[in-house]
Amino acid sequence: MTTLQEIARQIDAILGDDTREIASAQSTAALEEIRLRVLGKKGRLSLLMRTMKDVPSDERPAAGKVANEAKEAVLRAIEERRAQLREQEIAHAVRTEGVDVTMPGIRPRLGALHPITRVRRRIEDIFLAMGFRIELGPDIEDEHHNFDALNFPPEHPARDMHDTLYLATDLLLRTHTSPVQIHTMKKYAPPLAVIAPGKCYRSDAADATHSPMFHQVEGFMVDTNIRFSDLKGVLGEFVHSMFGYDTPYRLRPSFFPFTEPSAEVDILFRRRRADGQVVEKWLEILGSGMIHPNVLRNCDIDPEKYTGFAFGMGIERIAMLRYGINSMYSFFENDVRFLAQFV
Repeated sequence: MTTLQEIARQIDAILGDDTREIASAQSTAALEEIRLRVLGKKGRLSLLMRTMKDVPSDERPAAGKVANEAKEAVLRAIEERRAQLREQEIAHAVRTEGVDVTMPGIRPRLGALHPITRVRRRIEDIFLAMGFRIELGPDIEDEHHNFDALNFPPEHPARDMHDTLYLATDLLLRTHTSPVQIHTMKKYAPPLAVIAPGKCYRSDAADATHSPMFHQVEGFMVDTNIRFSDLKGVLGEFVHSMFGYDTPYRLRPSFFPFTEPSAEVDILFRRRRADGQVVEKWLEILGSGMIHPNVLRNCDIDPEKYTGFAFGMGIERIAMLRYGINSMYSFFENDVRFLAQFV
């Protein structure tokens, strides 16, 4: 039967031998060899600890404590020697490689927000300052939220497979962010002032002005006595905040199934040509109008009591005008030369 004294004697012998080897080790590889020889599965200390079952039961706790303290001592000695070797390696590199540790390092290149993200956040800041809040919705919608509740008749061309990416009989990738308007009006009672930024999907061929995936911001306000003049005031503040207070804008009559009356908003876009001449052109930036009574009824809101307006814009369109970008390809090609301009 193994006694506590025999265990202690063997541990002292192991510690004496291995501590000297650890102190004289000349590499981290040598330290690893010592660790495996002492603490590995077949290491000297590991094999010794397996004999604890032969120690008398009254001495076993003390023997276990001695063995554990020895294990910790070996590990501590290895780590201390490893730190010393690392310092020696650094000092050797400084001497032999001529490294000047006082020289500044190479500054890493900093990333930047994508221009779409920058414009989206700018739009959000403008409307948050006017008292709107942000709501988000799912990218996968059903026909009710994407079309029916928004007063799109079944024969409307937007439901055509050539325009809409269907996933199943009644499921599709949303073609606009307007479904968030339906979700929100069903969830909350007026008054409401909400914007809903997000991705949209349409079966469009990619070109300079179209992409099968793009970004929109839907906005709407519902309350008692909301008028078209409120819509004009909100959109005017947006235009001036985004493009400058000297930017002329106009509201032009249009048609959308979910608003009546409806209007598109144009800004007078100015561009200086290479010959120095300034060219002015009216460009459409968003659609808007008073929320159709049918849309309010579909959300259980009484159109005799409440009125509201809604608007929607493409973030890519705003970004192209704000930064003078000519093609949507630039947003999705991930060309570092293009993105570096927005650092």
